[in-house]
Amino acid sequence: MAETDLVKSQDTPFEGGPMDGRVLPVLLGPTGHPPKTYRIPVPDPAGGPPTVLVYRRVPRGHSRRLGLIQGWKYTYDPDDRSGGRLRWPWSKPDTRPSGKPDDTNG
Repeated sequence: MAETDLVKSQDTPFEGGPMDGRVLPVLLGPTGHPPKTYRIPVPDPAGGPPTVLVYRRVPRGHSRRLGLIQGWKYTYDPDDRSGGRLRWPWSKPDTRPSGKPDDTNG
């Protein structure tokens, strides 16, 4: 397959969670960056629905002079609230009430 030379990947480290310390090749998108979220389905040994591990892309480091991003890494996000849906620039942010449920501030 000569077309596989066009697909680029980058060895990206994972931090936190079950994948801590591992480095996996992650496919790069059309902009040359890995995806913002990386979801890893883990099958259930009992045959139930798979557990999905969610990792978020964060900068690995910055250059001293210009502050450019040196690379990317993925950190474990156990409290994934995105639900796998797209965020459009014109959509309203997710509003969550601050404070306790029994708190009546207004």
